[in-house]
Amino acid sequence: MPLINETKTAVIRTITLNRPDKRNALNGPLVEALHDALRADADDASTRVVVLTGAGSTFSSGADLEALRQMRTAGPMQNRADSEQLAALFNAIYTHPKPVIASVNGHAIAGGCGLASVCDFAVAVESAKMGFTEVRIGFVPAIVAVYVRRKLGETALRDLMLRGRLIDAAEAAALGLIHQAVPESELDDAVQALAHDISRNTSASAVALTKQLLADVPGMGYREALDHAVQLNAFARGTDDCQAGIQAFLDKTEMPWTQTVDADVSDEE
Repeated sequence: MPLINETKTAVIRTITLNRPDKRNALNGPLVEALHDALRADADDASTRVVVLTGAGSTFSSGADLEALRQMRTAGPMQNRADSEQLAALFNAIYTHPKPVIASVNGHAIAGGCGLASVCDFAVAVESAKMGFTEVRIGFVPAIVAVYVRRKLGETALRDLMLRGRLIDAAEAAALGLIHQAVPESELDDAVQALAHDISRNTSASAVALTKQLLADVPGMGYREALDHAVQLNAFARGTDDCQAGIQAFLDKTEMPWTQTVDADVSDEE
């Protein structure tokens, strides 16, 4: 059985974690397979949005039990290699040129919550429990903390990570950890509506450049960030999408990416 399944409808690519018998727990092979799929999607110009979800009733329960057993006996080099593999996956999602939406179809715990948190958008079923429970087994949510501290204020961050408590999807949305909590029957429609809105109403190159900007600027000082923004602003003006978008705006016609997506949807139908 493949560790992930991939499907595509029009311009939306869906990647499904496919270990339902293990509650889509993360292990080395699954992390590698997911990273490989994301790399392939990054180079696919026909994909505008990537959706990440889990098979069965759980999004991801975090680290695989066998991986935890191996952690007890692994040496420093193996532990570092495993950590670097997970960090590379999270970085691939966070810096992916396409928007990545987590369709959280069930509980997202520890590393599974981290996986949802690093996505650009996350929509979860109301029944989902989420949280960073690592400290409850003597572990540290180190890698995901790099990303979540960019999303949450320190009060909320410390409450979640130092207590290791689970929260429901509604609280996760209120905190800003995810974007929306919906009834289970509405999850697919909500995710597809969001993906379609992004793909139809935004420029692929502008979104990719904006994602890069949002990833880079928090690590810069004020003057460096402002200089970087000026350079990116100037560069964006010369891109094909910006030139075409300005022309369409002046001509009062539909944006070219809107026309492309509508044509792709019509072909699917």
